[in-house]
Amino acid sequence: MMDKDVFETLLLAIETDAVPLAEAGPILVLNAEPGPWLSRLPQERLVLRTSLKPAHDALSAAGYTVLAPDSVDIPEARLTIILPPRQRDQARALYARALLAAPEGSYVLACLPNTLGGKTAEKTLAEIAGDAASLSKNKCRAFWTIRHDALIDHDLAEDWIAEDAPREIEPGLWSRPGLFSWDRVDPGSELLADSVPEHITGIGADLGAGNGFLSRELLTHCAGIERMDLFEAEYRALGCIEGTLEPFEGRYTAQWADVLKDLPASTYNFAVMNPPFHTGRADNAELGRAFIRAAAACLKPSGTLWLVANRHLPYEAELSACFRAHEMIEDEAGYKIIRAEKPKRRK
Repeated sequence: MMDKDVFETLLLAIETDAVPLAEAGPILVLNAEPGPWLSRLPQERLVLRTSLKPAHDALSAAGYTVLAPDSVDIPEARLTIILPPRQRDQARALYARALLAAPEGSYVLACLPNTLGGKTAEKTLAEIAGDAASLSKNKCRAFWTIRHDALIDHDLAEDWIAEDAPREIEPGLWSRPGLFSWDRVDPGSELLADSVPEHITGIGADLGAGNGFLSRELLTHCAGIERMDLFEAEYRALGCIEGTLEPFEGRYTAQWADVLKDLPASTYNFAVMNPPFHTGRADNAELGRAFIRAAAACLKPSGTLWLVANRHLPYEAELSACFRAHEMIEDEAGYKIIRAEKPKRRK
């Protein structure tokens, strides 16, 4: 999630007319996030797209026009606003797609904090667009360009788009820029996979499944698993899951889902997760605690949760509140592996 100062600086570019707001036509927002900032733009003209399920659901519930996450056809907008993702290759591909889709003479506007490379991002946009302008405020940089086809480096744009595509990062493991630990196996997840016993059975849930690494390891080594259901909020991960779990067709399902809202109740024999614990750049242990509550709710009364977390994260009190028993079974390289059993029923 972007800090509110990012939105203030982005809107400053519009409200000072540095980036003019056309009197009619759609205003396209890519990688959109909900928040009060949207109310300062004409709601009836906003067309939003995001690949994150919680943001998609919140924007739809607020009454905005929200495109499908896999939409190819986007409206021609005189203004395209980008909230750049943190990962470089994903961000560059988003700039390229936005610029190629924009009509001649239209504006493409983005904003980032200085600490996340706002100045570098402006240079990146200029590299593909031919030029860019900017303003700075609130320790953030809003930057924009006017789409002129003759100035666009089309070959570079296609290269950047290609670099964002799913790929094998090791034999049989697919990923893409922007996913968690996208270009290597996360050591915490690897430790968790090694800690789940091979005799585990039944139907399991993989919460925040990413590229499918955990489910692949369990389905490979645990013959008694009937099925893994993978839940992932980032739509861009689903194609990677499909590639990673291709050998296990019929033994898994993958759903674009908000783990905190979309899980079935009292369904699973076990669950595994490496829960997220950041909002933007800041630690947010409450997000991990919310994942623990969601896991407890989706497990059968005899179910077991296996989770990995950074050693410093304070999850034990939440585990005690949600489960009848829990123990740390591994403590290695800054990670802890916790097994929690028999979820308590909410009263």
